[in-house]
Amino acid sequence: MGDFFEELGSYLGSANNRAQLLGNLLDHIYLSLVPLVLGIVVAIAAGWLGHRFRQVRSVLFVLSNLLYTIPSLALFVVIPGLIGTRILNSVNVIVALTIYTAALLVRPVLDALDAVPPHITAAATAIGYRAPRRFLGVELPLAVPVLAAGVRVASVSNISLVSVGALIGTGGLGVLFTDGFQREYFSPIVVGIVLTLLLALVVDLVLVLLRNVLTPWERAGKTPVLEGAAA
Repeated sequence: MGDFFEELGSYLGSANNRAQLLGNLLDHIYLSLVPLVLGIVVAIAAGWLGHRFRQVRSVLFVLSNLLYTIPSLALFVVIPGLIGTRILNSVNVIVALTIYTAALLVRPVLDALDAVPPHITAAATAIGYRAPRRFLGVELPLAVPVLAAGVRVASVSNISLVSVGALIGTGGLGVLFTDGFQREYFSPIVVGIVLTLLLALVVDLVLVLLRNVLTPWERAGKTPVLEGAAA
């Protein structure tokens, strides 16, 4: 055990290793959070369709389940042939994880929109909210508490799956795993695991704070007042 900590200290003591760790961490953040944002946008759009047009709902469920069952490594390899990129292009990971995120979030988005009290949407319609404004200004904000739980799961999933991309040569903390296994050098593996866990924890805390900021009425135990309701 003492030899391991000595090896770990030597690894972290190298300026070159620390620079590489920082670069890998930044790559990991980029490759996991960009698809998260894009996937949320796609899932919200798909969820709106499924919520508004009931016949679309079952199609979305089947499609999202099918997409999420595709092995991540296989999808990383297939994507370049579909969009015409090189195999080592980080865009492949972003596209693949956007698909996974959207597939994972379709059901939570639908559940979140279904959880919006009907009398609130009826009141919004009665005071003149058209469908787009009602969705963006009333339904979507009220759906945030339910949707946030799904987004937190998707963020952890993305942070974990980015590591798989290292097997096809993309960046991120997964590079530490492949490098460590190839050289039978366990220090980068341990550091990679710790940084991945810390990144997942930090992102989850940020999402919780963001949810609280976006839903101040939750803390106050009140329902948000619609603009124009007083009029």
